[in-house]
Amino acid sequence: MNFFLSVFKLFPAESAHVLALSSLKLLHKLSLVKIFFKKTKDDKFSFANLNFNNRLGTAAGLDKNGDFIDCLGSLGFGFLEVGTVTPLAQKGNPKPRVFRIFDEKAVINRLGFNNKGVDYLVSNLKKHKYKGIVGVNIGANKESSGEKRIDDYIDCFRKVHKYCDYITVNISSPNTPNLRDLHQSGNLSNLLDAIEEEARKVNYQKPLFLKISPDESRDSLAEIVKTVERSIFSGLIATNTTISKHNLKNLEFKKLSGGLSGYPIMKQSTQTIVDIKNINSSAKIIGVGGVMSKSDFNEKINSGASLVQIYTGFIIHGPKIVSDILN
Repeated sequence: MNFFLSVFKLFPAESAHVLALSSLKLLHKLSLVKIFFKKTKDDKFSFANLNFNNRLGTAAGLDKNGDFIDCLGSLGFGFLEVGTVTPLAQKGNPKPRVFRIFDEKAVINRLGFNNKGVDYLVSNLKKHKYKGIVGVNIGANKESSGEKRIDDYIDCFRKVHKYCDYITVNISSPNTPNLRDLHQSGNLSNLLDAIEEEARKVNYQKPLFLKISPDESRDSLAEIVKTVERSIFSGLIATNTTISKHNLKNLEFKKLSGGLSGYPIMKQSTQTIVDIKNINSSAKIIGVGGVMSKSDFNEKINSGASLVQIYTGFIIHGPKIVSDILN
């Protein structure tokens, strides 16, 4: 399997991503996944009224359109989060827009919510056979602003809520202009109130999570936590990528725009978990950011996360990271 990882590294980042997941999908169809990857142990866990086989899941971005739910699930993940999805399909930002930094176990991306649109995702949600928990991460189209941006979230919510186990509202991508303005108290209240109103209309009883940035000040974070406390939202996903490149050693990559993920943000994203818990000790948190090993996974849990997601670790180390963490 190390040979295949080495081959995938020779391709441009986005091509390698599709090639790797398509190869995994083929292995799954041929019932060969168990031959190449170790079976994982179950570690049953209940969280936000959902029952998980274990605490490890995928972060949004790994499978934006729900094309790979069954094959990713076959690796032993306790849950999968697909998306970020927007109402209308969009190509995202110009290429090149993904940069792998293998020696620092990091990725910089400025994808910009590229996806095939919510209707395409829903078609995949309806037909997958994976028995684990599936969440959907929703966002807004790049051209939307103001009330239209809120309408985009409502549109996605309305279309996906019947076909998933939880919904995540993504306000923290740095690659959609002004999206992070939704962290501001008034803007956030308007968004959460609108989603809450729609949830009541459709009698939505499943968990709702808010995915936040690691770049917020302590005061801003405190306001976010308090706003979520007053809402029907179940908890927070901490965190998305950071716009800060100060932890990178390579000067060439420090100059790139986009969100940094991977090991360089491990401490920053984990500190956000600690800060949230200091603000509200009972806050429910899904931790993500920089998890490359079992010890990183444990650090997220010990810092206050109940579940952990991976993304860059999967890209850098390949599918074997799942059994490395869970076994």
